[in-house]
Amino acid sequence: MEIEQTALPGIGLRHLFGTSSGRRIGVVSYRTGRRDLVIYDADDPDQAGAVVVLNDNEADALAELLGAPRIIRRLDALHDQVEGLVSEKLPIQAGSPYAGRPMGDARVRTRTGASIVAVVRGAQIASSPGPEFTLAAGDVIVVVGSEESVHEVAGILTGG
Repeated sequence: MEIEQTALPGIGLRHLFGTSSGRRIGVVSYRTGRRDLVIYDADDPDQAGAVVVLNDNEADALAELLGAPRIIRRLDALHDQVEGLVSEKLPIQAGSPYAGRPMGDARVRTRTGASIVAVVRGAQIASSPGPEFTLAAGDVIVVVGSEESVHEVAGILTGG
């Protein structure tokens, strides 16, 4: 799929792609942080048919809804392609030394070579969380790596 990126001077960026049914969908990311989801008119692909203004929480929720199933499919495909690659769901227990701390404090990738690809918190999924993402008791992290490295991550999360 081809995604067209256009700089909008003084405004921000527009990303645009076409669907298999011929519709055009765009996202305008403003410098202020605002994001507009734009559905272009079916009869005139250069005319906006609908614009939905999204605040940060709404944009994050939409990204999680659209991204979570794709992450699962990609992980399944990786397992088929790479021998020895495993993914595990590991809970953050209340007694974990990393509950309430930024994920980067655990230095998982540096210490083990494994990667945290998602964090599940209740019904929400944070895909590709950055090191500033604060872990909480009850979170479930999705870790990808070798069987040994994933086991090491489990040890880090429970004992430090």
